[in-house]
Amino acid sequence: MGTKYEVLDHPEVLASIFHPRPELGTRPNNDAISDHLIWVDTDTHIGARFHCASRAGANLLFFHGNGEIVADYDELGPVFGKLGINLLAADYRGYGLSNGTPRTSSMMADCHLIYQYVCSWLQQQNHTGPLIIMGRSLGSASALELAAEHHASVSGLIIESGFAYATPLLRLLGVDTDKLGIKEEDGFVNIDKIRRYKGPTLIIHAEFDHIIPYSDGFDLYKASAAQDKSLLKIEGANHNDILLRGFDSYMQTIERLAHRIMGPNT
Repeated sequence: MGTKYEVLDHPEVLASIFHPRPELGTRPNNDAISDHLIWVDTDTHIGARFHCASRAGANLLFFHGNGEIVADYDELGPVFGKLGINLLAADYRGYGLSNGTPRTSSMMADCHLIYQYVCSWLQQQNHTGPLIIMGRSLGSASALELAAEHHASVSGLIIESGFAYATPLLRLLGVDTDKLGIKEEDGFVNIDKIRRYKGPTLIIHAEFDHIIPYSDGFDLYKASAAQDKSLLKIEGANHNDILLRGFDSYMQTIERLAHRIMGPNT
């Protein structure tokens, strides 16, 4: 019997969705930063970097896009810290400080082990703030997987540049889904997973996203079962300049979500 995501472990698919690279730079000299190796197999670990400014602050577990690594978010860590949000960013196999080779099935299994590690670490370090899950682009698959499976303990969900449907995205990336026999129900089924999460939800998407169209973000927003849900369109932006063009509204909207979750005495 194959794994749940076996069809997405085809070499043609893996070559299109994963672009791993190592971390070559030096970690910022900041006492608020700690690096972690999260063991997901006997010989495989995932690198993670935690930017923690406050034990009482909200905790943002972040899964990045397919061409990024956690070090790319080193400058954002202190920005989140000033908003009272701890940024907990995790890589994928083969990315950053991680070893191993990325596979779709491994990524979807690893996110649960990363989640368990983060929850345990926060408890050990006496971090009392709520846990919010965030995924950008490819990371939306991990974020929605966790929100759907751990909805009782996930206090909020943020999807940035996320995809609702896998097969149109794979075709855009050059994968012949018909030839490989890939059907939408064989994939991540993000649109179904967001229906299972009823906590506070924020969808952020670029108006002119050239990889994952804005309509995907809108469909995720419509499908969300949350009563507290919002959709932020970054005007004039595409998939790769969303922060550059909409930095203030991007950060302010995340801050407002975190404060609503934390309560009026934040």
